[in-house]
Amino acid sequence: MNVWNDLVKLFECIRCKQQFEPDDYPTGCPHCLQESFPASLRILYDQNNSWKIDQSARGMFRYADRLPYRLFPTLGEGGTSVNNIKGLENELGIPELWIKNEGQNPTGSHKDRMSALIVARAASLNRSTVIAASSGNAGASLAAYAAAGGLKCKIVTTPQLSGTWEKAIRLSGAEIIKVSNSLERWEIVRQMVEEEGAYPATNYSSPPVGSNLFGVQGYVTIAFEIIEQMREKLPTAVIIPCTRGDLLWGVWEGFAEARRMGWIHSIPRLYAVEPFARISHVLKGRDYREKFEGDSRLMPSIGGETVTYQAIHAVKSSGGGAITVNNIEVEKAQDHLAKKGFFVEGSAAVTWPAVSKLIKSGEIDESDRVLLMLTSHGYKGI
Repeated sequence: MNVWNDLVKLFECIRCKQQFEPDDYPTGCPHCLQESFPASLRILYDQNNSWKIDQSARGMFRYADRLPYRLFPTLGEGGTSVNNIKGLENELGIPELWIKNEGQNPTGSHKDRMSALIVARAASLNRSTVIAASSGNAGASLAAYAAAGGLKCKIVTTPQLSGTWEKAIRLSGAEIIKVSNSLERWEIVRQMVEEEGAYPATNYSSPPVGSNLFGVQGYVTIAFEIIEQMREKLPTAVIIPCTRGDLLWGVWEGFAEARRMGWIHSIPRLYAVEPFARISHVLKGRDYREKFEGDSRLMPSIGGETVTYQAIHAVKSSGGGAITVNNIEVEKAQDHLAKKGFFVEGSAAVTWPAVSKLIKSGEIDESDRVLLMLTSHGYKGI
């Protein structure tokens, strides 16, 4: 059973601030789209009714008052640990280094927080099928949650999909559709949404706006968990693997809500880690609607040629930045983290070399408490 949250009042564009009635906006703000500056929408909740963490609940259900659905299909997502890894901070010259281990989610990545709410939304609309463009994590996650919610699922991917991911998706009952490249995936998704009525979990427009806005709301719970778990030792900087910024934006939104509630006084600086310069270029003046080329073969989960407005907004609003990490650095990072007990995929390991680079550049120093977001475990053949 999927229960809508009556505290949801309006949707608001994160760029132009125009407000809309709650509905599905797969291509983002209609006004900004018309102006050819695509941007995502955020959910506005009733500010006249205070909300509380449900101390009796576990995982994402602790924060049901700030999710679009109070009840949704669950496999046990959320509640992932925060760990202070002894020895790492000494190597870097900073006093505290923490890890948020999103690989502990049911299908092994942060995507589970998003999939649960997407399936809830699709089911509430009586849609029979959910669809996503995915390089792996999102596809495996959506397939599992669709199965749990009794829906059909289609995953549009490329021949580079790893065998482990493919097996997980197929065994969940989902259909896999392979196309030649990432951008072609979006066209297939668009056709199935507009012509066949499938419910979209991921972006399918170019330039993109990010994934399904109901699903992205699941990522605000990561910020809430960090605040509960770290309490008086809240991070001053959070380092997050990034492609189109769903996770980055969701974490920023969660911290922003916590500040509004008076739980924290300031938002940590958020740093986006990417396999080649995309956000980095935009922060230096290039148009976020451009395409950017580079090599991400060891980091497929954060590959892609595009940037979103939501990613830029989160980085700038938090006072953070963007940092690039290459394939050689990723291989070393996987080895280093595994020797500390964390076997993660390349797209998650990027946060470790990013710390070193940010310290070297002076953006992070000995006064910072740093949190690395490890988005996915490494048991996927990546």
